[in-house]
Amino acid sequence: MSSVLSTGTSALLAFQRALATTSHNVANIKTPGYSRQSVEFATADPQNFGYGTMGNGTRITDIRRVADQLAISQLLDGSGELARLKQLSSMADRVDSLFSNTATNVAGVWSNFFDSVSGLSSNASGSSDRQNVLDNAGTLANRFVQLNNSLDTLSQEVNNGLLAGATEINRLAAEIAQLNGVIGGNLSNAAPDLLDRRDQLIGNLVGYTGGTAVIQDGGLMNVYTGGGHPLVVGTTASKVTTITDPYQPERLQMALQSQGQTIVLDPKTMGGQIGGMLEFRDTVLTPAQAELGKMAIGMATTFNQAHRQGVDLYGQMGTDLFTVGSPRVSQHAANTGTATLSASFGDLSALDAQNVVLRFDGSAWLATRADTGATVPMTGTGSAADPLVINGVSVVVSGAPATHDRFLLQPTTSVAGGMGVAISDTSRLAAAAPVKGAAALANTGTGKVSGVAVADVTNPDLRTPASVVFSDASTYTIDGNGPFTYTPGQTVSANGWSFVLDGAPKAGDTFSITPTPVGSSDNSNALRMAKVEDAKVFNGGTVTLNGALGGLTTQVGAAARSASYSLDAQQVITDQAQARRDSISGVNLDEEAADMLRLQQAYQAASQLISTADTMFQTVLGAVSR
Repeated sequence: MSSVLSTGTSALLAFQRALATTSHNVANIKTPGYSRQSVEFATADPQNFGYGTMGNGTRITDIRRVADQLAISQLLDGSGELARLKQLSSMADRVDSLFSNTATNVAGVWSNFFDSVSGLSSNASGSSDRQNVLDNAGTLANRFVQLNNSLDTLSQEVNNGLLAGATEINRLAAEIAQLNGVIGGNLSNAAPDLLDRRDQLIGNLVGYTGGTAVIQDGGLMNVYTGGGHPLVVGTTASKVTTITDPYQPERLQMALQSQGQTIVLDPKTMGGQIGGMLEFRDTVLTPAQAELGKMAIGMATTFNQAHRQGVDLYGQMGTDLFTVGSPRVSQHAANTGTATLSASFGDLSALDAQNVVLRFDGSAWLATRADTGATVPMTGTGSAADPLVINGVSVVVSGAPATHDRFLLQPTTSVAGGMGVAISDTSRLAAAAPVKGAAALANTGTGKVSGVAVADVTNPDLRTPASVVFSDASTYTIDGNGPFTYTPGQTVSANGWSFVLDGAPKAGDTFSITPTPVGSSDNSNALRMAKVEDAKVFNGGTVTLNGALGGLTTQVGAAARSASYSLDAQQVITDQAQARRDSISGVNLDEEAADMLRLQQAYQAASQLISTADTMFQTVLGAVSR
């Protein structure tokens, strides 16, 4: 009788706890990272009654978490990479939108500006056409500045993301270390819910930094960054912080504080959201801003050169229409010398937007690319008479550099932000050629002046009247100087100007070169300026300004599409890893309902055992009491 009661009681308690576990599974079906729990039964220790050994019912030996560490590790790896690509793709799409959207891109206002210059060439003295050119020039310059400022804002967002990320990483690492301490070194006795909580926190941490999680003997979990730096080792959590870039204090870097040292984390090895932000800044944002600056300096310089070839309505030589920034040189925070470097643009056809590190080895300067470390060709010594020339940029060194002093040359990164319009008076637009040529009315030959061009705008005698007199069909003098041999079709040049003759001159024919008068409606230089957008300026004179502008938009769009394609592929991989994990550890309501029904029936049967034992006991009591 007592054995029936004890057996029923053990069964009742075991099934009651099993039902509670099933209920716990159902209650946590929506809990992120929850692993279903399973109750393991075993027979209670039997008892020997002399005539044989009789069983004493059942007992619960373990409530274990149903989990596969391999599936969990695969999910951690996939989720870290997915977080990186989500961050990269999201921010790259924003840059792509800036350069492709008609409301924010350069292409539209660029086209409007050159259309207005073409309009000026049709009516060079028209005040409304001149005002239209200045208005569109201002709009174009402002668009370059706006885009540059928008990219600066994105850079600041990266900084803010790193600051917030460092705080969250430290919180997660500290909590994981604390859970390691609570779980202790005996994984078999650890509470399943604590193990789930730890895995969830590790997943969140890897989502920020990428990296891996490694189980120690006994069950403690260590977490490492993508570069192998420890974030959590046992019950000790490292601290992540941000530090300023040694060249660019406005930019933050991630660093790890460990054993009194600050270790800068290589952005190329970082994963997760932090790695995505750093990769976006290095591979999308910085190149886009540099190419934008390259476009600004290329267009402004080339147009200014063309504008200086003409004269305005006051009869004065043209000046720069656009102002634009200069190359930026920043010294490393650890430099010990007194050297300062100043840079200016030189040959645009050799201009490369890539940032360059200049290092003094004690006797000479060395140049390497900032992103890859590859050697960059360089000439010169750095003096004012013989500046360093790197990718079309001239650098002059002042002061004394110390051995291993380093400087970062950013040829075009900040240039677009300094773009503006230097002219506000419409009469100062130099639409006319500085000189004009004409044939004397008394000439007897068929020669006519054509193709008057300015070869040297700095020549002091450029606008001094000159007379070209042919003594015969094959010789001529210029203001009495000469004679010079002439062959049909050759260029006649002096004082910074040149022209060719159509037709054949005869002896005594005279051709005059005179300065363009005040208020001239000549459109020669306006025609020259309208063709600037098709000038082959970059890549050794093989790429036009228009082509470079299209290339910039394509470059940004390609980066955004590449990140999007990678994200789509990684999403599939991560979803598959999640499905594998859920197939093992996820809660299935149908299975839990079936278990609950089976356990309920078992619980009712155990209750009947106790009821039967009670009936047996009451029968005995009744027999004895008679």
